[in-house]
Amino acid sequence: MPGINVTVGDAVLAINGQRGNPARSPQELLVYQARNEVQLTIESAETKETRVVTVKALASEREARYREWVEKNREAVHTLSNGRVGYIHIPDMGSDGYSKFHRCYLAEYDYPALLVDVRWNGGGNVSSLLLEKLARRRIGYSFSRWGQPEPYPYESPRGPMVALTNEQAGSDGDIFSHSFKLMGLGPLIGMRTWGGVIGISHNHSLVDGTRTTQPEHAFWFKDVGWNVENYGTDPDIEVDIAPQDYVNDIDPQLERAIAEALRLIEEKPSLEPKPEERPKRGRM
Repeated sequence: MPGINVTVGDAVLAINGQRGNPARSPQELLVYQARNEVQLTIESAETKETRVVTVKALASEREARYREWVEKNREAVHTLSNGRVGYIHIPDMGSDGYSKFHRCYLAEYDYPALLVDVRWNGGGNVSSLLLEKLARRRIGYSFSRWGQPEPYPYESPRGPMVALTNEQAGSDGDIFSHSFKLMGLGPLIGMRTWGGVIGISHNHSLVDGTRTTQPEHAFWFKDVGWNVENYGTDPDIEVDIAPQDYVNDIDPQLERAIAEALRLIEEKPSLEPKPEERPKRGRM
């Protein structure tokens, strides 16, 4: 949180005034404290002085670790491409994935190429909205008298795109992956998707509050008919991640996608805001 100013190397000595020790872990002291404000006694790594700060405890580390993974990928893409490829990850096709897409899109879409990662996508129903934005084709620029040029259509990707998918992308993640190929937005790299594209509805509730789901929405595509269901979609370029890659923190899928994006930049240069000399419209 802003203002806490805790850095790597600082020590947490106590939680709500109770000191930790080998027999009393931080997890024990945080039982029943999820989403509550707690006081931490912090010892500075540099000065060894102690101070008390107030923070709100998380219910899970999942979101923080997810953010760390995404930022690590984005940094790798920017570094390995020398700043020529942008990176977006979409965790699902629901409200969370929709918001995460737009949180990153405006910062990444104007790179010469864009990498869209839908690995481990949990599905939902907003794929068409995201594809609609990614499908914008930049055909010109709006030049302001005082500001920087803006692309037209607005917020349209600058250059070629590459999508990443895997066997853990399902439902609307399947549909997004297949549609990305079918719409000709760019190559799809990774592994064949899960194949669970049947949509469900929560129409019936039981007396104990349980909700049941019913398969209700099937999908048909002009190239494969009904066959995304129970099969998924094949990538244009198949790249797997072996167990030893996970152990060694290596991502061959991401590296292959970067290489493909750089190749496409050379084949299909992006439209740059550098037109010929501006015309003079004043009276002669």
